Amino acid sequence: MALRNILLDGDPILQKKCRPVEKFDDRLAQLIDDMAETMIEGNGLGLAAPQVGVMRRVFVALEEPPQKKAGARAEEEDGQDQDDWVVHEFVNPEIIERDGEQYGYEGCLSFPGEFGAVKRPDKVVVRAQDRHGNTFTMEGQGLMARCFCHETDHLDGVTFDTLADYFYDPDVPHELDATLGGREEAEEE
Repeated sequence: MALRNILLDGDPILQKKCRPVEKFDDRLAQLIDDMAETMIEGNGLGLAAPQVGVMRRVFVALEEPPQKKAGARAEEEDGQDQDDWVVHEFVNPEIIERDGEQYGYEGCLSFPGEFGAVKRPDKVVVRAQDRHGNTFTMEGQGLMARCFCHETDHLDGVTFDTLADYFYDPDVPHELDATLGGREEAEEE
């Protein structure tokens, strides 16, 4: 595995629509492994292939293990990190169901330090393929639904800054901050 460079805001690749993956081979597996390592190293919750300069419909997403979801975040504060989280791999993903609504801050590894208030579905179902070409569906709720939408948008050349109603600014309080909880609630995707 190898770390890949993450493209930053302003790179024209981030506004281009990706092509579907047609070859499920070692090269794809290497891309997915590299993306997972790059996402974890960058302390992100998701990473799409165009963010590392590859114009293919692939993203990875990091999910808390069930025991952390149910319990307090004390383990994380005691030095636990994302190493025990689960990396999900999505090839040729499409969102096939959307339900509910959530409104919150989100960030992006391609937009370091920026957090925008974006409206997303509260629950989504994604149909995708794994690295071997096998089709599966996965449901995401809350933060995972937000992540799945954010990363799928990247594959269509849409970045969160174009969807944000408001950007968090600690020097300029906004009435939404009280509702949304400030930057501490935002996650980089």
